[in-house]
Amino acid sequence: MRRNIPKTPKSEFKDTLLEVRRVTRVMAGGKRFSFRASVVVGDMKGRVGFGIAKGLDFVSAVQKAKRQAEKNIIRIPLVDERTIPYDIETKFDAARVRIKPAKKGHGLIAGGSCRVVLELAGVKDVSAKILGKTKNKIANARATIKALGGMKSKIRVVEEKKK
Repeated sequence: MRRNIPKTPKSEFKDTLLEVRRVTRVMAGGKRFSFRASVVVGDMKGRVGFGIAKGLDFVSAVQKAKRQAEKNIIRIPLVDERTIPYDIETKFDAARVRIKPAKKGHGLIAGGSCRVVLELAGVKDVSAKILGKTKNKIANARATIKALGGMKSKIRVVEEKKK
């Protein structure tokens, strides 16, 4: 006899595992190990999210981080479905990121976790640079998300200048 196991609905987002770490808590009886996963999700059409979660095993940590990322989705304004409206520089903790728009056909020029976030956001033509001295993937990803989240569409920028 077969069990009816409910299938989880297929997510509309693509996801990338940014980092997994084994973390330790020291208790009276010894050390307790768990996993911390950080995941970036995006639909390649202007929506992207980032999540971090811990779990007792690798799979549960990744699943929890994925759910967390889907809760923290932001929408970014894309010009012609390819690039961002203007250049922006943002700081998050020790991480600093500069993102500049580029012409069609230029490609995605970025490195590290900044590249992962921009790819999943659907940005195709942009030039980005991690300026901070930190190599922390989570801080760099959050700085990129912060930069994209604070961005306004070109129409809103023009309207605000008129006022």
